Amino acid sequence: MAENTKKWEEEARRYRIYIRLEKRLSENTVASYMRDLGQFAHFILRQYDVAPRKVEPQMVERYMGWLYERGREKASQARALSGVKSFFNYLLVGDKIEASPAEFVNAPKFGRQLPDVLSTEEIDRIIAAVDTSTTKGLRDSAMLEVLYSCGLRASELTSLRMSDLFFGEGYIRVIGKGDKQRLVPISSVARDKIQRYLEKRREIRTSDDAVFLNNRGTRLTRVMLFTIIRQAARRAGITKHISPHTFRHSFATHLLEGGASIRQVQEMLGHESILTTEIYTHLDNDRLRETVEKHLPV
Repeated sequence: MAENTKKWEEEARRYRIYIRLEKRLSENTVASYMRDLGQFAHFILRQYDVAPRKVEPQMVERYMGWLYERGREKASQARALSGVKSFFNYLLVGDKIEASPAEFVNAPKFGRQLPDVLSTEEIDRIIAAVDTSTTKGLRDSAMLEVLYSCGLRASELTSLRMSDLFFGEGYIRVIGKGDKQRLVPISSVARDKIQRYLEKRREIRTSDDAVFLNNRGTRLTRVMLFTIIRQAARRAGITKHISPHTFRHSFATHLLEGGASIRQVQEMLGHESILTTEIYTHLDNDRLRETVEKHLPV
């Protein structure tokens, strides 16, 4: 088993370099893929004790059955299979295997479950629930305003740098998935809140270029952001399940309800495909079909 364990470890190291440098995946995505690969490798070694190139389709299917038996949600099972397929595709590209054992293994079927949408009134209540008499409160109020009015992902907000603020032009620069950049308009309300916070931020001794800092002078984590949002929602009396994505989804929904095109929303959210944007919207099928036919090449 030790010999095959070593082979998995060697391929995992090479695979990590491949998805970071060649596929240009974000650090969070890389970490997620490596966790899933580690779990899969552990299962294969324990059950079959074979090297990566000796894995067979029925082994992958048994792994998926094991995930199901452990009560993993369908979305989690699908993500795990996606990671396994990505690993074997890497081996395939490198001519280390002749065919992927995961190619014809199907992911569990499940319907899309859209997150809760906050009304503009609920958004206002959450932001208003923040006590802005402190530096932390000014920071939290500014973050929530930017998160909603710019439609940012959690990672995009926490990685926002001082050098990404172009207030004179009315934009911020956002570094999205795959390190892709986009310019997003920023409202005067969000800009003013950031500037109020920055006046206090100058008192914090730090060398970090991140806009939003914790009390130690380092950038916030996504876990901290989740906590801030849920605390503010609780103070506002909002009982819906709230996360940073709730703000992003509400942002997209409100844009569409206000008359923005799905193409405009796609650009604001930083999606490569217009079909991805559809996940964040409540378009009826006829309108979606017309929009896709208009914007996608035949």
